[in-house]
Parts: sequence; structure tokens; C-alpha cells
Amino acid sequence: MARILIADDSTVMRRSLRLILSKAGHTVVGQATDGISVCQMYNQLKPDLVTMDITMPGMNGIEAMLKILESDPHAKIIMITAIDQKRMILDAIESGARHYIIKPFKEDKVLYTVNEVLKQD
Repeated sequence: MARILIADDSTVMRRSLRLILSKAGHTVVGQATDGISVCQMYNQLKPDLVTMDITMPGMNGIEAMLKILESDPHAKIIMITAIDQKRMILDAIESGARHYIIKPFKEDKVLYTVNEVLKQD
């Protein structure tokens, strides 16, 4: 199973993702609350996958993703966003995100998306 880093400024979202991923056998290696922290944690932990909220304080998810991809072009990042941010989703995919999940999310959608991205080279 995969080692996953969760980045979201919402405690509820981080907890929900952690429970879904852990129940499926994945290991949540860290939880970041902002873009700067997720970049630092990515470099330290080298996870197999990152789930990242687009809207976070300090450095948003797209900026953080670009910084991570700069140091590791093969990083697997799934962006998570609210349904009303479709333009941001397109920007994220065009910038290198492997996939996206829309809030509010369901367990089966999260697991399907995570498994699909983990299969990618």
C-alpha cells in the first residue's frame, strides 16, 4: 500500500481523508495545513502520493504543487477542491496534477482516484 501525505487547511477534511485512506490500508505519513508545510514535508517524507487542497493559506495548492514538481517532476498529486472552483481544477491539471477530487467527496471516489493515480508512471 501507499505512503500518502495529506494537505488541507480543514481539520475535518484531513481527518476524513486519513480515515478513508487508513481503512483501505494506506499509510498517512503526514498532514499539512498550508502550502509551505506540504512542500517541506514532501521533501522530508518522500510520499508515494499527495492529496492537496487547492485553497490553503500562505501558498495555495497549485503554487505548492508547482514547487513540489520542480524538485520531483514525477510526484503524484491529487488536487481536492470545492465544486465551485472548476477553473482552478483545470489550471491544476494543466500544471501537473494527476487527478482531482471534488468536495464534498465520497469514500469510493477517493479510493478510486487514489488507486488510479498510484497505477500511473
